[in-house]
Amino acid sequence: MKAILRTGFLALAIMALAVSANAGPYEDGLAAAQRGDLATALRLWRPLAEQGVVEAQFNIGIMYDKGRGVPRDYVEAAKWYRMAAEQGFANAQYNLGFMYEYGQGVRQDYTEAVKWYLKAVEQGEARAQNNLGAMYARGHGVPQDYAEAVKWYRLAAAQGYAGAQVNLGLMYEKGLGVPQDKAEAEQWFWKAAEQGDAFARKRLGLI
Repeated sequence: MKAILRTGFLALAIMALAVSANAGPYEDGLAAAQRGDLATALRLWRPLAEQGVVEAQFNIGIMYDKGRGVPRDYVEAAKWYRMAAEQGFANAQYNLGFMYEYGQGVRQDYTEAVKWYLKAVEQGEARAQNNLGAMYARGHGVPQDYAEAVKWYRLAAAQGYAGAQVNLGLMYEKGLGVPQDKAEAEQWFWKAAEQGDAFARKRLGLI
């Protein structure tokens, strides 16, 4: 049952992937970050973030969240994530939901976590779908509802998210929210194992 409670990790490795229509300082900051000059990246991104450039807001949130180029500060990270999340940036919505779920930089609040996960899942964010499924499986911020948990796990699993594939497999294995079906469970474990998921590989006796 343990893996039914698995949730996705923070979206943290996005700095090199964020794309902005703003030519110039943002790209210069991105180049600086890629070569390890985070002080320059922060100097270039902060004015843009204050002007509302969502990618810059999100990247500064990452820097504070992970202590990259600045002292780790979850409160500051949550501040920047919120700015980006309120502009509809799905990765920031997911990260802010995660921070509310685990009380990082904000008071732990499952209802707020669900709120931000829902905003991210409206954009098809697989990690948010998985985490929302876990909230329903636990009854955190929402009434416990295994069928609803399966619904969200299935959506994330269909996108290839290994954690959700494991969780969906466990729901079939235990008969929670779906009829018990060991063969179906094994199929989902295999999908996760093919992506290198250690739990799935152990479940299948591969390690």
